[in-house]
Amino acid sequence: MTQPLKIVIPMAGLGTRMRPQTWSKPKPLISVAGRAVLDHLLEIFETIPAPQSAEYIFIVSPHLGENQIPAYMAAHFPDVKVHYIVQSEMKGQSHALWLAREHLVGPMLMIYSDTLIETDLSFLASESLDGVAWVKAVPDPRRFGVAEVNSDGLITRLIEKPQGMENNLALVGCYFFKSAESLVSAIQDQMKRDVQLNGEYFLVDAINIMLESGKRFRTQKVNVWLDTGTIEATLETNAYLLAHGRENNARAEKTKILPPVFIHLTARVSDSVIGPNVSIGANCTVTRSRIENSILEDDALVEAAVLTDSIIGRQAKIQGGGIEGKPVKLNVGDGSQVNY
Repeated sequence: MTQPLKIVIPMAGLGTRMRPQTWSKPKPLISVAGRAVLDHLLEIFETIPAPQSAEYIFIVSPHLGENQIPAYMAAHFPDVKVHYIVQSEMKGQSHALWLAREHLVGPMLMIYSDTLIETDLSFLASESLDGVAWVKAVPDPRRFGVAEVNSDGLITRLIEKPQGMENNLALVGCYFFKSAESLVSAIQDQMKRDVQLNGEYFLVDAINIMLESGKRFRTQKVNVWLDTGTIEATLETNAYLLAHGRENNARAEKTKILPPVFIHLTARVSDSVIGPNVSIGANCTVTRSRIENSILEDDALVEAAVLTDSIIGRQAKIQGGGIEGKPVKLNVGDGSQVNY
């Protein structure tokens, strides 16, 4: 690659399916397996050619994203070069990329902020085709976008939420473009034609315009595709990551640990049963509680509670009715207090 790779991460969505967590923080900063989703996302790019020269373009929302994401990157990834673009109007994926067009020069990789995949990106240095779309075979493709391929393995078109079941290669939300300028040109054409749905310009339509013009794309299959777009999916992703190397050898006072579990070194846990599939963040306090399949974000306090399938936000306080009670399922935002 003669030009540095541009890595674009659109993250301006409101995260409505992750309420109330996203009332106070952007979705990429929600904690999963002891780290922010954004940390896990950036890990994906460790295998790109010349990672130190890559430039990131984060497309953020006003207010939460515009303020919190740059502050987080400066604190945790000070050596990463990032351009920030604010998307004030939610007009879709292509619109988000159009706003960033001044930075889209040379090879480009794009991934959605709630998509975590396991893939080796070292092949990008020698990729000969115009583009690559990452896919995963799924039992029922009808709620996804899919890639239609010909006998040569080349993509003929992308289809959003197909009616039939015959094509099961679901688009996971990661794409490579050998020429970002070609994508920008296709988006310009998309907007000129007004190819949109419900006021939003979708990226698959821009890629289909590229395919119409003769650009050649192929698929790249992944076996692991995780999602952090909903509460349920985030808890499933937390469980997977803990079971695949993200747990720690947690110890706690008078507490039974049922692995896999992550307990931050600064957390104080006592007289409890923790696990399986539990992440407890920094400076949390947990006493006389039973917790399974849940995430406690930094500075949360849980006392005498029995929790399952729960996300407890930063500085939230949960006061339960005793460890002998039935498990409750809670989704509590930052700074909130729940007594039950």
